[in-house]
Amino acid sequence: MKVLATIPDMLAASRSVRREHKRLGLVPTMGALHEGHLSLVRAAKSRCDAVTVSIFVNPTQFGPNEDFAKYPRNFERDRELLHKEGVDFIFAPSVEEMYPAGAITWVTVEGMSDRLCGRSRPGHFRGVTTVVAKLFNIVEPDLAFCGQKDAAQAAIIRRMVRDLNLPVEIVVCPIVREPSGLAMSSRNAYLSAEQRQSALVLYGSLKEIARRFQSGERNAASLITAGKQIVAREPSLRLDYLEVVDPGTLEPLPTINRPALVAIAAFVGTTRLIDNVVLGNLGKL
Repeated sequence: MKVLATIPDMLAASRSVRREHKRLGLVPTMGALHEGHLSLVRAAKSRCDAVTVSIFVNPTQFGPNEDFAKYPRNFERDRELLHKEGVDFIFAPSVEEMYPAGAITWVTVEGMSDRLCGRSRPGHFRGVTTVVAKLFNIVEPDLAFCGQKDAAQAAIIRRMVRDLNLPVEIVVCPIVREPSGLAMSSRNAYLSAEQRQSALVLYGSLKEIARRFQSGERNAASLITAGKQIVAREPSLRLDYLEVVDPGTLEPLPTINRPALVAIAAFVGTTRLIDNVVLGNLGKL
């Protein structure tokens, strides 16, 4: 396994793979790896001849009052985990390497980037799409693997790839949950034992919405009300949003007559967590 810190080194490594007519997969991460990330690595290994995992805490997707400075970082642990998984390359650039002085170019998916997390975190998705576009140009993967937990992010990246004709296939893999049902997230490390218990309300609300949908309810407002009633049982949790949207466009769906994404975000203490469930037979986003 090679650890690469510069763009020229990563370009050289990826092009050496392509010269051998091998398929290259990319798993973009911000480190602090957990089983959710490792499931993406395994999916990449099952479909690709070589796998690159990027580890880069991207400053441009954090707001001024968010947790960029304290975001969990443990590169040595991440390296050991990826070595055990048989990853070929780790791309771990510095901020200066990824954003040269005076950089003023952004990649923005208009319309979609101000929905869900984009509405409560202005500029967040612009930072995501800019860094992912850069990673695609540097790593030149055939496939890139994302988690369903970040469903809005995956939909926006997929639209970016389509609109810019980028030669990469986006593969979205299922959410990995802790035994309690809590969606795995690097930010779970911030939670106390009590807060972890409170955080289960997110998944509880989604399960209640899914149960009502399976019982025949198709009115999104009614489903959202039912979910919010579950959230209200946990007074320490502050809801950011709970919405029913089209999985591909992120536009609100008043009536569920096609596959729908139910997305939730909430603060447990100062920690913001997200989760989602898909209603109906999704197929491709």
